[in-house]
Amino acid sequence: MKIKKVGNVILAVKDLDVSVKFYNEVIGLPIKNQRRSWVDLGTSGALLSLHPASLTAQHIGSSIENGITIGFLVGDVASAVEEMRQRGVRIYRDIVDKDAGKNAVILDPDDYLISLFEPNFEDTAQQTSGYQGFTPA
Repeated sequence: MKIKKVGNVILAVKDLDVSVKFYNEVIGLPIKNQRRSWVDLGTSGALLSLHPASLTAQHIGSSIENGITIGFLVGDVASAVEEMRQRGVRIYRDIVDKDAGKNAVILDPDDYLISLFEPNFEDTAQQTSGYQGFTPA
């Protein structure tokens, strides 16, 4: 098998409308495609895709040890965290300085972890293998 690229990250969400509003209006991801039970958000790279979760299966979202963390590169993590606080977003872990940069972790409406990472690289769009910006611990 030869993978060309990551196509999307798929999240099962309790309330599709609430999650679309969060990722679109609060986080700022544009809606690329929207159907009744599936929404793709983003512009380049992997898309974030949302669909309704099962009404009967247990939901497990916020576990650093074995859950899912979505990572976003930001230009200024301090202002990003402050903006999220002002919008009522729950802060899971405040800003931590790491060798590769600064990061904080917030929670989405389904308790999925979202890492906001401000790299130390001169080229802030750079993402190299082995850096630990998205590591929540």
